[in-house]
Amino acid sequence: MCGIVGYVGREEAVPVLLQGLYKLEYRGYDSAGVAVLRPEGLKVVKTKGRIKNLEDKVQQVGGMEATCGIGHTRWATHGEPSDVNAHPHISRNGRIAIVHNGIIENYLELREMLTKEGYEMQSQTDTEVVAHLFEHHFKGDMMQALMDTVKDLRGSYALGILSADDPGEIYCTKRDNPLIIGVGEGENLIASDIPAIIQKTKHYIVLEDNQIARITPDQVEVFNAFGQKLEPEVQTVNWDISSAEKGGYEHFMIKEIMEQPKALRDTISPRIEGDLPRLEECGLTDELFHDLRNIHIVACGSALHAGLVGREVIERFARVPVSASVASEFRYRNPIIGKEDLCIVISQSGETADTLAAMREAKKRGARTIAIVNVVSSSAAREADSVLYTWAGPEIAVATTKAYSAQLAALYLVAIKAGLARGTLTEEEGKEYCRKINELPELITEALRTRPQIQYLASLYSNRQSVFFIGRGVDYAAAQEASLKLKEISYIHSEAYAAGELKHGTISLIEDGTLVVAMANDKALYEKTLSNVKSVKARGASVIMVTNEEVEPDPEICDFVVKIPDCDPALSASLSIIPMQLFSYYMGVYRGCDIDKPRNLAKSVTVE
Repeated sequence: MCGIVGYVGREEAVPVLLQGLYKLEYRGYDSAGVAVLRPEGLKVVKTKGRIKNLEDKVQQVGGMEATCGIGHTRWATHGEPSDVNAHPHISRNGRIAIVHNGIIENYLELREMLTKEGYEMQSQTDTEVVAHLFEHHFKGDMMQALMDTVKDLRGSYALGILSADDPGEIYCTKRDNPLIIGVGEGENLIASDIPAIIQKTKHYIVLEDNQIARITPDQVEVFNAFGQKLEPEVQTVNWDISSAEKGGYEHFMIKEIMEQPKALRDTISPRIEGDLPRLEECGLTDELFHDLRNIHIVACGSALHAGLVGREVIERFARVPVSASVASEFRYRNPIIGKEDLCIVISQSGETADTLAAMREAKKRGARTIAIVNVVSSSAAREADSVLYTWAGPEIAVATTKAYSAQLAALYLVAIKAGLARGTLTEEEGKEYCRKINELPELITEALRTRPQIQYLASLYSNRQSVFFIGRGVDYAAAQEASLKLKEISYIHSEAYAAGELKHGTISLIEDGTLVVAMANDKALYEKTLSNVKSVKARGASVIMVTNEEVEPDPEICDFVVKIPDCDPALSASLSIIPMQLFSYYMGVYRGCDIDKPRNLAKSVTVE
């Protein structure tokens, strides 16, 4: 959530900043702004609403020609979305401009202190407090002022700073919020994520917590919290700009849905050798799984739903107790976890605040940690004991699709590895499951062929106000992700229920015309699920069944059948979710929703 960009070089800064902000739209925002350093001082333009509003306002204002500037997209936390609350924020003397991601937890205490010293607050934000605090500490030395400022801050932040007293320079620092430095030739940048710099450079530095950087057109200097100079590693982006473009699709979401066969293939192929999982390079050795007492999967949102599938599969293959917990609940419930336990955290961005905090809690209690993440060198990847990357490529749409599918594939490999290490799977069984996993990209390609049928179904049901998803076992886990997708994209109320729970209260919500989507892909549970389907159909529900069984639409059972390829029930969530992703997408399209930027949502949730 929120996005930072900064540019210093020899080109006009504003076009670079605006382009960078557009590339960060997927992170979620409700206002935007830029500040540039001109010979007469700082000039700031900011506005509520979309970046296009900002671009229009910049043109109206004029006089923004400069080669050094910072920009920001804000997702409101302290104060409503407004021009005043938008970033950048300016110090009292007008000499300092600051953009900020994160939350300053002690901002009220700092605000009170600064108010007593005569500083007047113009906004409701915690960020304006940082701008005034910086001025309070500034005695002519930017580095010292920044070190003194962050000592007073509690909470999370990524900061980008311009000073009229240090033209041609940008300063930045971070704690528990992502920030990278793009390293170019005669120009350098800062940004919250790689897409904002990729058109300028493929070389970047990941700023670590509490480090401070000074950036000029020809130099990037990185210091530790005590001002000692460091030699940071310069990394190279391994994908090109076309991966972050729509490529002819109307939306990033549909592009990313269609990219799932490749995402799975890229995640799976390097990790299977001789029909067996090879995860030693990821730090996942046989010894790690031998004497486990419990496995704790911790995540948020769609990553948690991948974890629910993972729980089913790992328990089935490795016969070890597995829990899947919401990260924000796990960290506060005094979890029973220790050195005989394994904690698997899942996060597309690797920067999810609650997930990171939960992982740190698990490490503090002695548990071994594994991070399943998509973003290389993210905080979760750096801090976990082991990391298993999902090579899904950049995912721009706020609603995850291909990263979720890649997370499932990674969890399948972990489950097989654990089963083999613990002796609960034979080598031949492990090989057979690996062969089945290798077939998933082709099976997903086949499942994507349901697209015309799904588009038709969405045209029929896009006016519904409430939708229910039901399933058992792995199908229930998949149903929870299907329900979330529909909520995210179409704003239709939806719920997922274990099919066997219907008669314990939920069935009272079923009336004539209620849409129920039934997931039924486990042959061992098919008849029981079918019985539940008949129950809702008898009460007037419209029913879509997603199944790999040979079943035809029957007015007494279901209105429509979406047929997906047959596969092992343990892996079926990878296929059943495909038509449901398409269904959510087209439901949103028919309802006129902002598909890639759903209201109130952010791609990377970096605050609690």
